[in-house]
Amino acid sequence: MRTGEPLPAVGEVLASLATGLWHWDTATGLVTVDAEAARLLGLPQEETVLTEAQTRARLHPVDWNEITGVIQLAVAEGTLAEVRIRIMDYRGRVVRVVRSRSRPSFDPVKKAYELIGTLQEVTEPTPGTPAGRTAVTGDWRRSREAFLLDAGRALAEARSTEEVLRVAAALSMPGFSPDGLAVFGVEGERLTIIGHHGHPSGDEDPFSHMSIHTDYPAAEVVRTGRAVYLSSPERYMERYPLTWPLAAHFGRHSWAFLPLTVAGRTMGAWMAAFAYPVAFTPDERSVLTTVARMLAQALTRAGLAETQRELTDGLQRSMLPTLGPEIPGMTLAARYIPTGGGLQVGGDWYDMIPLPRGRFALVIGDVQGHDVRAAGLMGQLRIAVRAYAAEGHRPDAVLSRASGFFHGLTDTDGGAGADPRFATCLYIEVDPVTGVLEAARAGHLDPTIRMSDGTVLVRATAGGLPLGIDPDADYPTTRLALEPGEALMLCTDGLLETGGHDLDTGWRRVRKILEAHEGDLEELADALVQAVHGPSSHHTTGPLADRREDDIAVLLLCRQDEGGCGPGAAPVPVRRPVRRSMLTVAQAEPERIAVARQQLRDLLHDWTCEDQIDSAVLLVSETLTNVLVHTDADALLVAEVTGAPGERRLRIEVTDAGDDLPHMRRPGELASSGRGLVLIELLADTWGVAPRGEGKSIWFELYEFGEPSAGAP
Repeated sequence: MRTGEPLPAVGEVLASLATGLWHWDTATGLVTVDAEAARLLGLPQEETVLTEAQTRARLHPVDWNEITGVIQLAVAEGTLAEVRIRIMDYRGRVVRVVRSRSRPSFDPVKKAYELIGTLQEVTEPTPGTPAGRTAVTGDWRRSREAFLLDAGRALAEARSTEEVLRVAAALSMPGFSPDGLAVFGVEGERLTIIGHHGHPSGDEDPFSHMSIHTDYPAAEVVRTGRAVYLSSPERYMERYPLTWPLAAHFGRHSWAFLPLTVAGRTMGAWMAAFAYPVAFTPDERSVLTTVARMLAQALTRAGLAETQRELTDGLQRSMLPTLGPEIPGMTLAARYIPTGGGLQVGGDWYDMIPLPRGRFALVIGDVQGHDVRAAGLMGQLRIAVRAYAAEGHRPDAVLSRASGFFHGLTDTDGGAGADPRFATCLYIEVDPVTGVLEAARAGHLDPTIRMSDGTVLVRATAGGLPLGIDPDADYPTTRLALEPGEALMLCTDGLLETGGHDLDTGWRRVRKILEAHEGDLEELADALVQAVHGPSSHHTTGPLADRREDDIAVLLLCRQDEGGCGPGAAPVPVRRPVRRSMLTVAQAEPERIAVARQQLRDLLHDWTCEDQIDSAVLLVSETLTNVLVHTDADALLVAEVTGAPGERRLRIEVTDAGDDLPHMRRPGELASSGRGLVLIELLADTWGVAPRGEGKSIWFELYEFGEPSAGAP
């Protein structure tokens, strides 16, 4: 039949049944209708030829768009194209609903469709009836469009295979919903069960590892890439007699098996089983096909993400160390959480390095960047630091050598392909017997100590440039002391700056956690990480990590007292009425006097009398300045608070290597010096000067209520 030729006499028979004939050729863009079809379209009852535009004007615009999808689906599956169409009058009102059935064909040369079909008026089914349940009406279409939007959004947000399957199981399709789902994958020549819903555990065993050449619907779908629809048990038994017994005992009445196809490759099959008969009309097939496509894409994304996370986690675990065997008198805990997005790898790292004579080193650092190169550089730098430490170098020498190594590694001279990077690092050598810490710092955050009574202090340490900027940089060493019951925290800036915080506000958040926490060291590590993004494991990936802007590395060290620091021990640190701070002020670093003043204020954060705090800060400033001005030696400041709150004693001692003992003078009104001891005499409750072999110390004490505590040593 050609466009414009008379329709066959069978049209007269169909007309007597109120059924019209039509022919549509997309190559010519013409639609031929007989008299009955013209009447149903609201035209004069005579055979006529219409253009596509004239035909479109008689149909509801949503239904016209629907026809294209139904035709493409029918050609792909080799089935009839069936669709309900609302006929409109010239005022835009629906005058009737017709059902169109056609057998479309596609000409690959012309790239055009040709359809010959029928039109028949239908009545709208009553909602709630079996016919109404799957009726393709305007309301059904609107529900379907809303469903597909919601389903697409939910599947797009699923980040793991488990989440994808959970979303698929919860989909409530408009008018019909399966009560049993299964997703099949392919490994070699066999089917695998990726997941299922609506079946008891173990029921999937007969279908797992089934050959794709088996006479089973899912296997056929994988082989051919074409969907299989089984509208009744009889149809299932007829087409697949060998495997029907496997499906019979589930009590289902209809099944749809659809290919999961991505980029032209069938990666598996999706089964939707129904407890009631489903005719699988073209519209129902269209919904199932669309869901299958979205499901395939979601499973592919989730699979790639899981592979990526597994690769990333393996990379991280291979680069990050274990904390090694237990150290007598010490407890260690660490956490590492990568940044969100991408490969979830970054440049943050920590390490614990065993050293001779029972000592060990703690290292924490941050290589610039959040990419694979940053992770690779981090691994190389960590190995280099370990090697320099194993050679027996002191902390300053370890960082100096590491800076030269890193400078050469990142090609900072700007040659072809240069990728200049730098890294911050804090290296601390620990003597577990004495609690002495020797720290060298390369542009990193200062260490923090939580004292045994809950007081938290940032320990100011001398530092140099970040590694890799200057291959000849120097890194001075600062000596600290960790008292029994005290905990040391080393961290990267991700712990402070994540969640919209800067260093100051982030530090206040972390400080509150340190002050308030009374669990063991592992619980403290978890509390610090949870404050940023929620519960974590030792190495966290996935959705929690994805919400973060920067890597986090945290390393905690506790020097045990009689209460211990480990799991099951007494809370760490154990609250006892003692706190101590130590700081060295070198001749070349007079600016550290300001650090000493701030550290003393932090030490006295809960002291009752503000005037005494101001007095103590003034006297510390005076005594340290006197050492720097009147000697050629460095000054060592030791501040100690003892006793119970309200009855405490503050003892300040400043030691230097000078031989001349200070003496009281009466400076004149215009004198620029000589007031230090006078101020101590006026403001301190007691004070004194003591020789220290090669050197001397000047000390003073303040009592919280102006008199020594009865329990003060």
